Amino acid sequence: MMLRVILLVLLLLHETTAANLPAKWQTLSGGAPLVIAQGGFSGVFPESSQYAYQFAQANSVKNVVLYCDLQMTKDGAGICHTDYRLDNSTTISSVFPKGQKTYPINGKQVRGWFAVDFTSDQLYNNVSLIQSIYSRPSIFDGSLPISMVEDVTELHPSQFWINLQFNTFFKAHNLDAVDYITSVSGQVVIDYISSPEIDFLRSLMGKLGRSKTKLIFRFLSVDDVEPSTKKTYQAFLTDLATIKSFASGILVPKSYIWPVNHDQYLEPHTSLVADAHAVGLEVYADYFANDMPASYNYSFDPTAEYLQFIDNSDFSVDGVLTDFPSTASEAIACLAHNDKNVVPNKGRPLIITHNGASGVYAGSTDLAYQQAVADGADIIDCSVQMSKDGVAFCLESPDLMGHSTAVQTFMSLATTVPEIQSNNGIFSFDLSWSDILSLKPALTSPLSQAGLSRNPAAKNAGKFMTLGDFLNFAKTSTVSGVLINIENAAYLASKKGLGIVDAVSTALSNASYDQQPNKQIFIQSDDIQVLAVFKKNPSYTRVLSIKETISDAPKPTVDEIKQFADAVDLPRTSIVADSGSFISGFTDVVKKMHAANISVHASVFRNEYLAIAFDYFSDPMVELATFVAGVEVDAVVTEFPATAAAYLRSPCSDLNAKLDYSILPIEPGSLLALAPPEALPPAEAPAPALQVADIQDPPLPPVIGRSQTSSVVAPPTTSPSGQPTNAASLSVCLLAAVLSCLCVMYQ
Repeated sequence: MMLRVILLVLLLLHETTAANLPAKWQTLSGGAPLVIAQGGFSGVFPESSQYAYQFAQANSVKNVVLYCDLQMTKDGAGICHTDYRLDNSTTISSVFPKGQKTYPINGKQVRGWFAVDFTSDQLYNNVSLIQSIYSRPSIFDGSLPISMVEDVTELHPSQFWINLQFNTFFKAHNLDAVDYITSVSGQVVIDYISSPEIDFLRSLMGKLGRSKTKLIFRFLSVDDVEPSTKKTYQAFLTDLATIKSFASGILVPKSYIWPVNHDQYLEPHTSLVADAHAVGLEVYADYFANDMPASYNYSFDPTAEYLQFIDNSDFSVDGVLTDFPSTASEAIACLAHNDKNVVPNKGRPLIITHNGASGVYAGSTDLAYQQAVADGADIIDCSVQMSKDGVAFCLESPDLMGHSTAVQTFMSLATTVPEIQSNNGIFSFDLSWSDILSLKPALTSPLSQAGLSRNPAAKNAGKFMTLGDFLNFAKTSTVSGVLINIENAAYLASKKGLGIVDAVSTALSNASYDQQPNKQIFIQSDDIQVLAVFKKNPSYTRVLSIKETISDAPKPTVDEIKQFADAVDLPRTSIVADSGSFISGFTDVVKKMHAANISVHASVFRNEYLAIAFDYFSDPMVELATFVAGVEVDAVVTEFPATAAAYLRSPCSDLNAKLDYSILPIEPGSLLALAPPEALPPAEAPAPALQVADIQDPPLPPVIGRSQTSSVVAPPTTSPSGQPTNAASLSVCLLAAVLSCLCVMYQ
């Protein structure tokens, strides 16, 4: 009997231990995929520069692979540079203006400046590197020399990868990369050698001594022709066994694995990884970059793309070749295998939406709120607007032009309201609720002019929601509360006869939020007099919205805020100051607010790389880490709650955890410190400090046409059963009473 008990305990211990072990990777080896740094950290620094390689080592997983595209110089030296042509990413055209040539490369005539026409001394001592992609930092241009292969190996990389495109090109110039690589391999370990040229890879077999170098066959575009066999690369997809005869793995464009259609949406994955693994070939995927959006499916979150390749239910690639190795590192070390983890409730900031998941669906629609709940938001928000007939509903702005199809129907109603905005608009308070319901929502893309549109397949999807319907939805959802944003109260009351404050109070009462102790209620406004109205509800958290960027909050101002608000909503730039797309420093605003026991909400977080300072490496999670772990804000207001939830769900968000890799906050000014002084952007004037006068507002005027004590009746809403709510029933009863009196009078 005792033996059976012991065996049962051992079995339970084994099951518990197994359940806590990391999931086995679906790579060929069963180990974690490799992070391969394309020319180092080329997403920030000129590719293959010393800074790029050093930064990749310092900001990636420990076993990061440094990748060198080998070019041969006239005197037989090796340099690391991706393109055969040097003119797009160096200063060579200005240094040697007459050095341009045209050469045949793999059947194509290519014109430019080539390493084979210059000695290593000419290149190293005269030519500097520049950033080849214009959306990336240019402050390091002209300050870094070309890297020799020896410059990279002297960094003692944990793993080193050499790629050679076409040895036939170098042979035509009396240079042989086989001899060069054989010589280098006798001095340093080359872990991987790749090429799209089969004869080159075969020629290396047996020439690397006892080295465990892996030979990798690189696929080019499907219609390109492999020079040794004259077959297209697509033809080799059905002949993987032949590749296995001379290579350990394949390096393919990521589209070979997850095709993207012409509308930039993912198609079903191919069987390439499974087929290659079946014959014993490793699979490495190429062309990952945070600032080159691949598919709308990823919602501009680069980690989502990596996870698609390494953490799906069917396969995992064996490594990713990337310009941003830190992001690939966090996907592998921090985010994979934990999508089912529960976001901790204590000791971390709230995730508050900005018009729901408005990065995925049109803001403030039913779909945006449903997506936000599914994505893990804590608090969903409703910016309350009013229709002409007094219906309170959710929309970011009273101007319908940018958020709906109003221009197509109601352009004749366009007008200017200086109290609200300087440009023309079609305003909700000039249309009835039935007019508004006739419109379709519009998904806004803040950076559409830069070519970064959001989810165009759903640009007009979803339905507008009344405030009552929003509250009822939130009450039955898994979110922990709601944030109600109220603006333009004085204008609506004095000019339009609409009592937005009363409408919100009535809607909250009708939705029985006073009887929902498990739901938090945030009342936000840029008007302290609006917040003062809600002071009688001690369970409500009042949030003062400060829209302008500030650099400081003096104590008298903080003390004034404390009289009306429990929290402030601040622009990100009021917390982490930037200058010319670089982070220049942290302000003391959060510390001063916290000293007065005032919470700080940081807004608005967006995933698009152009909305993120260069210091964050085009990675929204690094920005989140800076605000959450670095500055310790109390809430992040985001249009992409899925990204915030993934970060907070990750063990890497806890800087006290002793992990091999973590998502660290950035150090302000660290990138600028590496640039030459003459390349720095001009200093910008500091933002003003927040003064007491900036937050003071006159008392709210009475609603015209109503007594000061009257309340706006909440818009009719329906309960889940389809029956009218209390507010609607009351309206019907009052109407019936009035009609009854009229009938008596005229009998």
